[in-house]
Amino acid sequence: MEYISKALGEINEKNREQPEFLQAVKEVLESVSPALERYPEFRKAKVVERLAEPDRVIIFRVPWVDRNGEVQVNRGFRVQFSNAIGPYKGGLRFHPSVNLGIIKFLGFEQIFKNALTTLPIGGGKGGADFDPKGKTDIDIMNFCHSFMRELRRHIGENIDVPAGDIGVGSKEIGYLYGYYKKISGEHTGVLTGKSPEWGGSFIRPEATGYGLVYFVAEMLAARGIDLKGKTVAVSGAGNVAQYAAEKAMQLGARVITLCDSEATIVDEGGIDSDKLEFVKELKNIRRGRIKEYADRFPASCIIGRSVWEAVREGGIKVDVALPCATQNEITSEDASALVKNGCVCVGEGANMPSTPEAIAVFKENNILYGPGKAANAGGVAVSALEMAQNSMRLTWSREKVNRRLIEIMKEIHRSILSAAREYDLKGDYASGANIAGFVKVARAMVSQGVV
Repeated sequence: MEYISKALGEINEKNREQPEFLQAVKEVLESVSPALERYPEFRKAKVVERLAEPDRVIIFRVPWVDRNGEVQVNRGFRVQFSNAIGPYKGGLRFHPSVNLGIIKFLGFEQIFKNALTTLPIGGGKGGADFDPKGKTDIDIMNFCHSFMRELRRHIGENIDVPAGDIGVGSKEIGYLYGYYKKISGEHTGVLTGKSPEWGGSFIRPEATGYGLVYFVAEMLAARGIDLKGKTVAVSGAGNVAQYAAEKAMQLGARVITLCDSEATIVDEGGIDSDKLEFVKELKNIRRGRIKEYADRFPASCIIGRSVWEAVREGGIKVDVALPCATQNEITSEDASALVKNGCVCVGEGANMPSTPEAIAVFKENNILYGPGKAANAGGVAVSALEMAQNSMRLTWSREKVNRRLIEIMKEIHRSILSAAREYDLKGDYASGANIAGFVKVARAMVSQGVV
């Protein structure tokens, strides 16, 4: 489509140094061309050009004093992309790899992910090039307080509501919220991922991983396949990976892998609840390395290899793949190996973990492919439920929140398949997700005029 080609050319020219962002934009725009053909008002209103340009980009200095009394300086970011359907909503990532391109890619994806949840939330993202690994609690607290001194100018319960992401767990959210409360003088739903004891929601830590598995179960069921008894490979060892593994086990699957940046463990006997508790203590409390798993339990440890490289090189049979680590972790070679080794379904727990070439392999081989903006939307969905509870000054039970999460993931699955059928793309989850999210946001933008 000529319009898409022209728009992509202009976007590429403006954002040459941001490959992840350009990859995300290209993937979305190429798949929504049928909707742009059907609705000429979207083209007239320049919806594509406006969505690709954030409402605002905030970059700020974060000076802080470490445990040795040394002054450190990091760079903080908040990109507010679109509030067409609700307040900006998206996590904060603390990791050395964070830069403007990474945050823009995540924020752009967040627009459509949030639209799919059925809840009134817009898209944004933020973070800093700060690495919590190896830092003491004093270091982390001092950094978080300095970060919030600037961020608080740009957020609010009806403006922008950040959450956690890589490197930002309950500890970091606590320090961020505590400082916001101190300088604002009020308890408000300005952050999600809080402890249930002081305004958080039950199921929030589990939500992304649990929601991923609920979505995968829906995809499999659509083909008459049961998750029970299936062999599942999970990448990562953080929050999303841990709870995806936990829910997959609860539904009767056999989870055999986890990894971190140093190594992959392969446990052919299956990771059970006791083994997973060890992983949670190892990664969440001691911040150790996954290779320690192989010192404790019978398992292979492959140093310097990702899960997908280990699967490829070892010829490991996998029925379901759940990439939960980072962007572009599955290459076309990895995807071909998964197909060869019997994989029938891929559900993305991370954001954009499959390269475009890998996605093409999945589609060519009729593999069920659940893109991250749909499959991992459970986290932001429960964040929005936390916002609702804060607004009403209520706390819902674990059972109620989990029921709502299941309902939301089923509705996301239904809306994606419906959009795919409507545009003669039956069974194409990637295109269906992009179209369903895009059309919802585009209609809101057209209705509200040029703002």
